[in-house]
Amino acid sequence: MKIALFGLLALLGYLGLAYALQRSVLFPRPPRPQVSPADGRPDVDVVWLGPDRAVEAWYLTPLGAGDDRPTPVVVFTHGNGELIDYWLDEFAVVRGWGLGVLLVEYPGYGRSRGDPSEESIAQTMAAAYDYLASRPDVDPGRIVAYGRSVGGGAAGALIRQRSVAALVLESSFTSVRRMARRHLLFGPFVRDPFDTLGAVGDFDGPVLVIHGREDRMIPAAHGKELAARAPRGEIVWLDCGHNDCPRPWKEVRGFLERQGILEAESASAATP
Repeated sequence: MKIALFGLLALLGYLGLAYALQRSVLFPRPPRPQVSPADGRPDVDVVWLGPDRAVEAWYLTPLGAGDDRPTPVVVFTHGNGELIDYWLDEFAVVRGWGLGVLLVEYPGYGRSRGDPSEESIAQTMAAAYDYLASRPDVDPGRIVAYGRSVGGGAAGALIRQRSVAALVLESSFTSVRRMARRHLLFGPFVRDPFDTLGAVGDFDGPVLVIHGREDRMIPAAHGKELAARAPRGEIVWLDCGHNDCPRPWKEVRGFLERQGILEAESASAATP
């Protein structure tokens, strides 16, 4: 009897501790760089989202000469151990296609105020979309949500609130609740469930899932299930893990072309 009681108390203590500390695991928040790489960049519009202007985002303008027509835009949400600072130059290829890119930070990350949670991130994503829709140089009918890792949960939160043209999920999960089962956390003990699987199931637009075959952080089964649940889903497998995958720009470009979001590129000008 005493052993059973001790075991029960130990389990309750573990669950209580896990409930209190899980956000520090889900949102580790890397150190903020002293200097923002966006400073002094004329091709980057720094904006602050929300009624309190608390969350930072960077709008990266398309590269090269344009034709003054509103352009499609990719809204990118990064992994939980990253900052928008890490992605400024990574999207040069996408901008070279004539697309704008909005890098959205999470509350409490980098220079942004607040605390990260599913609720605060969902509010941020809605504000990010509304900002883009207000820009005369953006085509609101060609806004694409692109989430990597935990950013897939943020992208899923966006498509539940606003109409986007397409969704890209890279190395993402079906839900945090499922990921938490390995740590014996179930149901209400998961504070930020991020049900990405449910979000894509309700989304009637095209979905591209990109996942590494050797991913040990978020197993490949998550990517397979996401693509299968989406009414218009497709999947691309990469021979990599979670954080070592090459940028899948060729696959992303092909997807956007097939959906009519981006004009097909001539063979002579194709991206290597």
